[in-house]
Amino acid sequence: MFPNMRLQKRLMILTLLLVLAGIHFVIYPESTKFWSALKLPVSLHHWNTSMKYSHSKTPKTPLRSLTEMDLRIKEIVKKLDQLIPPRPFTHLNTTTSAAHSTATILNPRDTYCRGDQLDILLEMKDHLGRKKEYGGDFLRARMSSPALNAGASGKVTDFNNGTYLVSFTLFWAGQVSLSLLLIHPSEGASALWRARNQGYDKVIFTGLFANTTFQARSECGLTLNTSAELCQYLDTRDQETFYCVRPQHFPCSALTHMSTRDKNISYLTVKEKSLFHRSNVGVEMMKALKGIDVSECNKSEVIKEKCQIGMKIPVPSGYSLKGRWMTTFCNQTQLNTIRINECLKGKLVYLLGDSTLRQWIYYLPKVVKTLKFFDLHGTGPFKKHLLLDAEKHTQIQWKKHSYPFITLQLYSVIDEDYIPREIDRITGDKNTAIVITLGQHFRPFPIDIFIRRAINIRKAIERLFLRSPGTKVILKTENIREMHTETERFGDFHGYIQYLTMKDILQDLNVGIIDAWDMTIAYGTNNVHPPDHVIGQQISMFLNYIC
Repeated sequence: MFPNMRLQKRLMILTLLLVLAGIHFVIYPESTKFWSALKLPVSLHHWNTSMKYSHSKTPKTPLRSLTEMDLRIKEIVKKLDQLIPPRPFTHLNTTTSAAHSTATILNPRDTYCRGDQLDILLEMKDHLGRKKEYGGDFLRARMSSPALNAGASGKVTDFNNGTYLVSFTLFWAGQVSLSLLLIHPSEGASALWRARNQGYDKVIFTGLFANTTFQARSECGLTLNTSAELCQYLDTRDQETFYCVRPQHFPCSALTHMSTRDKNISYLTVKEKSLFHRSNVGVEMMKALKGIDVSECNKSEVIKEKCQIGMKIPVPSGYSLKGRWMTTFCNQTQLNTIRINECLKGKLVYLLGDSTLRQWIYYLPKVVKTLKFFDLHGTGPFKKHLLLDAEKHTQIQWKKHSYPFITLQLYSVIDEDYIPREIDRITGDKNTAIVITLGQHFRPFPIDIFIRRAINIRKAIERLFLRSPGTKVILKTENIREMHTETERFGDFHGYIQYLTMKDILQDLNVGIIDAWDMTIAYGTNNVHPPDHVIGQQISMFLNYIC
């Protein structure tokens, strides 16, 4: 204890000045009594790297200087703003028209050979027939042969002056149909980008707080605009934050479950909403082009090396033929049940992400009959799932990623954590594989939330490789989904921006890529949860990486 109150008061003032000045010091046990009386804001506890539960009456984060993470996010957002600049929109007639635009095959031939490239010049015009002078239209190119159960995506190059080059590689022989969809005109893409980054409140989170006898529900979110007392769930190292209004008589640690629902709010104007009516989304631009015939021409196959982690992924990354996925950049082995069993023997597999990855853990027992679900208790489809084959020492686990996670169903938050934290808990070795996917649940929120998570995942992978370079990490990109879903919240335009962003952030890491975006375009699924035959091909690609 201090000898007199005057000295104690002076030391308290001195201590506060040192904290405000950012000077670090040790607090000795003798001084803890008066120190505990000081109520410091959460932001000063920046050295605590674990999830922190606290409460505050201020909804806004205290002012702080920009971190390296903040600067990196701003840099990426700036690049995306340049990619999707504001476009003037006064009337539907001035926007891109699929009917008035023209598509011309460059250097047309009477005969095409398998492996040839077919290029199409696209010239955009508005509904009054005037040539567009800028790019930014959201397009989707696909070639298909239904009789062969074949499909592939095309590559679109935007020259930013109203013209585009659409390139198809003719991967198979037969009658081939070409398709180019105007998903959104550039004016619509610009409006969606602005609306996305305008607010965090398109989804309402409701938290369930519980003690031995009572329960209470409370509003939660990535940000909350309220003067009520808040619980702040803070990961100080990764700067991830989630908030709930603290129910009366409940501590912040009493939060057990969460559910969500859409909020009746839009950041689009009435005029902009007209761009997203069903008839204006996904309009075919190449109706006049007839199908083309592709011959074998006795072209020799290029010998490719075996698929392995770290390979660069081209666009397109593959194509479907007779239902099978054929990679364009590596030699993919088709695995039968016996080889799949042998591949998974002794493996620890961690599936971290959303329900599009949960599909894997539902599919695998249909192929590998010795894999059985182990009951980890819990309820609902979003609990942790575990497959085991004790005899072969195989373990496969699925866990959902943490906030934001969107579903009407009540799900537990007790056992969940952000993907970087989950990766940090994995020891890793040559028989360990981690598959990561995220995106669908991030679409309704400003892009900085997704960028921050992607950067934190990259850092966690780097830490993993330092302690265990033999661990295999695979990124499954997000799928395309229903064409006419709620465009402002969940449309594929948002997914495509995330797809590009994630690939850019992780591009130089030694990871495997399963390009589910490209794959689901090729299969033409247009479903957030593709059918089993597509899931099977995704898993086949994964097994080629790890075996």
